[in-house]
Amino acid sequence: MGSYIPNTGDERLQMLESIGLENIDQLYDIVPEEVRLKELNLESGLSELEVSKKVKAAANKNKVFDSIFRGAGSYNHYIPSIVKTITSKEEFVTAYTPYQAEISQGILQSIFEYQTQICELTGMDVSNASVYDGATAAAESVLMNVDGRRKLSVVVSETVNPDVLTVVKTYCESRNVPVTVVPKKDNATDIDALKEAIQKDTACVYVQSPNYYGIIEDMDSIVAVSHEKGTKVAMGVNPISMGLLKTPAEYGVDIACGEGQPLGIPMGFGGPYLGFMAATKDMMRKLPGRIVGQTTDADGKRCYVLTLQAREQHIRREKASSNICSNEALCAMTASVYLAAMGAKGLMTVAKNSASHAHYLAGKLSEIEGFCLVNHKPFFNEFLMTCPVDACKLNKKLAENGILGGLPVDSGILWCATEMNSKEDIDNLVSLVKEFVKEAE
Repeated sequence: MGSYIPNTGDERLQMLESIGLENIDQLYDIVPEEVRLKELNLESGLSELEVSKKVKAAANKNKVFDSIFRGAGSYNHYIPSIVKTITSKEEFVTAYTPYQAEISQGILQSIFEYQTQICELTGMDVSNASVYDGATAAAESVLMNVDGRRKLSVVVSETVNPDVLTVVKTYCESRNVPVTVVPKKDNATDIDALKEAIQKDTACVYVQSPNYYGIIEDMDSIVAVSHEKGTKVAMGVNPISMGLLKTPAEYGVDIACGEGQPLGIPMGFGGPYLGFMAATKDMMRKLPGRIVGQTTDADGKRCYVLTLQAREQHIRREKASSNICSNEALCAMTASVYLAAMGAKGLMTVAKNSASHAHYLAGKLSEIEGFCLVNHKPFFNEFLMTCPVDACKLNKKLAENGILGGLPVDSGILWCATEMNSKEDIDNLVSLVKEFVKEAE
């Protein structure tokens, strides 16, 4: 990076000292030592061609699974070929900041269409142009309610994705915003504990539904309890579930957010992903990042512009509620093309098939002794089960057969199914699980 960042070694040391660190390596202390790559294991004197061959050989060791039964924030869905065909066009791939509206009408319209579709998907009044990922969207959602005077803290349910919770805590810590985590009860939000957690200075309650354990939360009660105490509600959602379940707007929440990866974006290996945010009209001026609006030009023709910029940090830095000034335009366009290609009926079909396959999987696994649902509550396409054998060893056997098994969670295993998991795939998985359990006896 030293070749690309215009600062000296001394300047870097000064920056490190200002945050209490001695060297750059300390920035990565949170990353487990065993997954850090300090250098490539290559002998010296290799040509570019030789290095390329060795790196490709190393990359080929990565396992690509034929069948995936894991979710927990990243989901395997079918992506119509038209999605990549459109989004790979060079005019979209190279587009970036559309500040000059007169030469950016194409990308501005694509963002406007994305915002419109997110509003239709969630039922909310207004959407921004997107943020970095679902975790960032959650963090931005809770902070947009903190006013620094009366509303100073946030409440988050323990049932949200742990990685999302970590990001929310990190964002809030940098702003000196206290975070109260409401304990789970039977892997769902404890409503009584939520009532106690909400104080006069609570700015926002954040709950994810379906939650990390796949359970559909009692959002009606959560919203009622929160609004009764004058607290806003931000709801994290799986966008595919919106084809089947009630929308955030129908629950009466103030902000809807989530990870847009299921909308035509490959699971990938590290991203990029897409954070979507939408809110009620009353919250519009607090939405972070960019918002594209539709207007008319001097000739009365339809055109698009960046709007409501007065609330952004590069305009009113001292009063800004967010530091984000970018967006995931290409990923947002991908989601937009996916939604257009699928249509309302297509999205509903994907949602129904995902739920149907998940319930079939749960039923078949329950026939195996030792496997049973941890909670008998409504779920969408993920569910937590007990596991009578070592979950990691079970997953190793499944991996040998081209299957990515469920995620070991809380001494159990979190399974997921989508439209990509056929009956044959599920029956094959169940057969292998039965075989492994029998061998382990």
